[in-house]
Amino acid sequence: MFKKLVSTTTSLLVGSLLVGTLTFAATGQEIASRADNYLGDFKYDFGAEPWNTGYRYADCSSFTKLVFMREGEYLPRTSRDQAKRGYYVAKRNLVKGDLVFFDTNNDGRINHVGIYMGNGRFIHSSPINKVGFSNLTYGYWKDHYATARRVR
Repeated sequence: MFKKLVSTTTSLLVGSLLVGTLTFAATGQEIASRADNYLGDFKYDFGAEPWNTGYRYADCSSFTKLVFMREGEYLPRTSRDQAKRGYYVAKRNLVKGDLVFFDTNNDGRINHVGIYMGNGRFIHSSPINKVGFSNLTYGYWKDHYATARRVR
C-alpha cells in the first residue's frame, strides 16, 4: 500500500522555533471508508458543490473532491481535471481509493468519475441512485470506462 505526503499538516514546535511540518496521508482504504459514509446521500445536481448547498446536492466530481478533501487530499473541481492528477493505473491493478473515469457521451472526453471500492465496484454520485455503487465489470459502466488514476 502506498502512502504519499499530502496537504494535511501538523507543525512541529521546539520551544518557540518552528522546526518542521509533519504531513499525513490517507490510504486507499481510508478514502473508500470515507466515501462509503456518504452512501445514499446527496441529490444529484450537475455543477452542485455540497460545501455550497448545505451538503444536500452534489455531482460526481464534487463528491470525489469532498471525499478526498475530508481525507486531506486536494482534487480539482471537475472530472476532466481530476483525471490529470496522480498517475495512471491499469484497470487490472485498481485498488480501493483509486479514481475511475468514464466517457458517458462517447465523445472521447472524460465526463464522469467515481471511487473504486474493490471487487469491481465503484461509488459515485449519479442522477439514478444519489451516492451509490455501480460495477465496472459489465454493462453500461464497463462500456464507458476510460481510465483510472491513483492520487494518494
